[in-house]
Amino acid sequence: MEYEILGDNLPVVVCNLEDGESVISEGGGMSWMSPNMKMETTTRGGVGKAFGRMFSGEKMFQNRYTAKNGPGMIAFASSFPGSIMTFNISQNKDIIAQKRAFLACEEGVELSVFFNKKISGGFFGGEGFIMQRLSGEGLAFIEIDGHAIEYTLEEGQSIVVDTGHLATMDSTCSLEVKSVPGVKNILFGGEGLFNTIVTGPGRVILQSMPLSNIAGAIGSVLPSSN
Repeated sequence: MEYEILGDNLPVVVCNLEDGESVISEGGGMSWMSPNMKMETTTRGGVGKAFGRMFSGEKMFQNRYTAKNGPGMIAFASSFPGSIMTFNISQNKDIIAQKRAFLACEEGVELSVFFNKKISGGFFGGEGFIMQRLSGEGLAFIEIDGHAIEYTLEEGQSIVVDTGHLATMDSTCSLEVKSVPGVKNILFGGEGLFNTIVTGPGRVILQSMPLSNIAGAIGSVLPSSN
């Protein structure tokens, strides 16, 4: 499969498939395609895995698009202003992504639920509780809210991230949520009660404009229903 990402901060990935090649997306992800692309709705692994995807923020069913009787073309547009990044998933090279991040992938990539092993992260970490794991073999396209900033962490090196700004990380990284130290910082700092700490080794992708932050900002200026 060949692909091209177009559109700057309103991106779309255009995939060109050979006859018989397939690409996977969740329902409603397709933007446009050539007439010879055949769609098939599937659970991809059964009901259990479908429910797992639902808990990770995606839809239970996915659509498989296959080029028939010659090369085909299909495009997937981002649902929010930002970036589309490409990841080459391979054996022992899984990635962990925020909920709603999955856009499309090749047939060999599997999407499943990822639970943070740190209990505190589950209750207080927001995006850190339930995320998505992408494993298997093939290319995967991930949506990033706003601009993507990349860091490579060495063994034991950490970065402190405000909840929602973590887009993806290598599965070799660990995730922990800790409370902000100091009563005054908690009450008057304006940064929330908890921070997410990502520790290497591995690559971390952060996003500059989380959808949750935008929703909160819009909600704060909307007129009250009262």
